Amino acid sequence: MDQPLFKNVCDEQVFSQLYKRWSTDLHNYIYYKFGEKVNPEDKVQEAFIKLWQNCKETPPEKAKSFLFTIVNNLSLNEIKHQKVVFKFQEKKPKEYTNITPEFVMEEKEYLKKFQGALAKLSEGQRTAFLLNRVEGKRHKEIAEMLGISRKAVEKRIYTALDKLRKDISEI
Repeated sequence: MDQPLFKNVCDEQVFSQLYKRWSTDLHNYIYYKFGEKVNPEDKVQEAFIKLWQNCKETPPEKAKSFLFTIVNNLSLNEIKHQKVVFKFQEKKPKEYTNITPEFVMEEKEYLKKFQGALAKLSEGQRTAFLLNRVEGKRHKEIAEMLGISRKAVEKRIYTALDKLRKDISEI
């Protein structure tokens, strides 16, 4: 059995010879098998990049098989991706909603009522309430921010909730 001259594809001359020898065949293989839709030039380039990345593990006598396998797999993955994209584009978005004009009107009225009720709160109550409910801060964090005790924060928040419930309960 003959010993190969080079044991490593990482040698630039060996890699260059492999590219010159197999790039056209790889391109034609992909082009004839899948057509232009998978962009055969890009797949050939990607295959040689993967060969370069795995050059130490790939002996020159197995490079052809490696390249053809990689090119085939890349093309199949591209076709699968195109099918997913096509299915997604095929689905039509809903042209209707379950929201009625009455609901939208009630929502606007509620929002106005809520904003009015928030405006009626004292500054301390409003600040503590919004920090807790909107920003998600804990009572301890709010107390540190405002420079008051935790109990004072709790009282402000619960008083604000009570006032808001009373003002908005009409809806």
